[in-house]
Amino acid sequence: MTPQSPASSGNTASVLEQDTVAHLRSLPAIYEKVKSQLERRIIGQEDIIRDLFIALVCRGHCLMVGVPGLAKTLLVRSLAEIMDLDFQRIQFTPDLMPSDITGSEMIENTPDGQREFRFIKGPLFTQLLLADEINRTPPKTQAALLEAMQEQQVTVAGHTYALEKPFFVLATQNPIEQEGTYPLPEAQLDRFMFCLKLDYPSRSEEVDILLNTTTDEDVSLDEVITGSEILALQHAVRQVVVPQSVAEFAVDIVQGTRPQAASPESSLGKYIRWGAGPRACQYLALAGKAIAALDGRFNVAREDIAQAVPIVLRHRVLANYRAEADRVSIDTILADLVTSIK
Repeated sequence: MTPQSPASSGNTASVLEQDTVAHLRSLPAIYEKVKSQLERRIIGQEDIIRDLFIALVCRGHCLMVGVPGLAKTLLVRSLAEIMDLDFQRIQFTPDLMPSDITGSEMIENTPDGQREFRFIKGPLFTQLLLADEINRTPPKTQAALLEAMQEQQVTVAGHTYALEKPFFVLATQNPIEQEGTYPLPEAQLDRFMFCLKLDYPSRSEEVDILLNTTTDEDVSLDEVITGSEILALQHAVRQVVVPQSVAEFAVDIVQGTRPQAASPESSLGKYIRWGAGPRACQYLALAGKAIAALDGRFNVAREDIAQAVPIVLRHRVLANYRAEADRVSIDTILADLVTSIK
């Protein structure tokens, strides 16, 4: 199936609200502004920048996996600079407690001489949160993020506090050094919309990195988007139409990751230990909507869903020992799955 033609996109635009159409048509230009600002400081990583922007307009959280020195933290800090959002960074360590990130109640004296509890908000009360090396803190502290990521609220001492919208969690993780780490449980991994893998830069990019980061020159970035604009884009992206056939294609992909759906002789049946849940279908559709909007279309095509498959499913599908023995990666398994679905 080919992507929707301009004519069909125009027919879809006629049934959308005027404001929604305006926001969708402005999305590619806004992305180019975000990209151009980040490229003043970040060399390479074009795909990662695009995927982060897609997650932001889909209300999704991202897990960024890469070895040290690939500018994961710098990328998130730079993203915060060009957006009018509150930003906090938490360096996760083995001794970090849940109250260190959510906040806690303190006893203080009132003007009339009484004592009362007052809630002191932690760094989780922000709009853009960088959870640095999230796998270095115990599960008890990791779990403190679950409610915030899913419900956008925090419960402390029986009281519930809403988080300001928009709210994003961008977490980093080192895939190599496992000593003293706590692997994220599947329940928390499933809260991340995307799992982004950062690769080493090319030779020319690494030369540019060397030349640009060994001087005293400080590159300042301009603010290009506000929180209210992000909320408007999030609403507009969700109005992009997913045809019935494309929805079935997304569901077929997710159900195809489940071992019971594949024959034992196929590569999927041989290598998959556990498949993705229903949330993966939702995230595939949302990512497809954003990808279509960035391409100037108001209808999601099968190609949009297929493009989102690796970043949506790679952390939701568990390979078995046989895949590891045969050196078959999750991305290879997912690529075979997409091509096998008619």
